[in-house]
Amino acid sequence: MPTIEIETRGPGLYEFTGELRRMLEGEGDGLVTLFVRHTSCSLVIQENADPDVRADLEEFFRRLAPRADDPAMGWVRHRAEGPDDMPAHIRAALLPVSISIPVEGGAPMLGAWQGVYLFEHRDARQLRKVAVRFSS
Repeated sequence: MPTIEIETRGPGLYEFTGELRRMLEGEGDGLVTLFVRHTSCSLVIQENADPDVRADLEEFFRRLAPRADDPAMGWVRHRAEGPDDMPAHIRAALLPVSISIPVEGGAPMLGAWQGVYLFEHRDARQLRKVAVRFSS
């Protein structure tokens, strides 16, 4: 199964729409399913025109599930990999790890301002793998 690898540099949204478009060239009509093979990041389709959208989303999820060393997170037990670990799992539980996109003429049928993103929830650099499955 084809895989897209995404190197992250900490929390944030990493767009990979262009790489997905290149993979789908020549595929015709069908459905592409993406699945991220990790438990502390997510996949989302979001606006790719205004960077403030991404900044606001990142801030929202930081506030929703702050680091485990934040006083509001004193209840967190799982801290094995650091204070960003459990909050990353919480964020990933709230967001999709798999998405499907219709494909027409070998191109994902995204809207004018939509992009496909990996949403990294961990502080450290990661190499994330997204499995790609095209069905016609």
